[in-house]
Amino acid sequence: MNFKGPTARRLNRLIVGLRDAPLVGKLVRKSITVVSYTGRRSGRTFSTPVSYQRKGGDVVDIQVMMPDAKTWWRNFSGEGGPLTLELDGAQRTGHATSHRDDKGRVTVRVQL
Repeated sequence: MNFKGPTARRLNRLIVGLRDAPLVGKLVRKSITVVSYTGRRSGRTFSTPVSYQRKGGDVVDIQVMMPDAKTWWRNFSGEGGPLTLELDGAQRTGHATSHRDDKGRVTVRVQL
């Protein structure tokens, strides 16, 4: 399933809304955050919800689902770049790099 345009925006708003929901918000925030970054070519700032996993205190791994249908992670290929995400109720800035494995899976690793 590949969501684009208005459908993707509605789905993203729903997910972000769940993070702030009284009953399930705390649980959702343990695995979903919002990343913000500046596009390499456009120079515009973008924000998108992503599923993440902490690796120790200073590293966050983001597994990009359906990476060929998405472009945001490409901003972090090669040398990578800055990225901001919300963790524990605070905005944290880090350096993100994306990697594609031999099976085509993409991981964005953020060093806080």
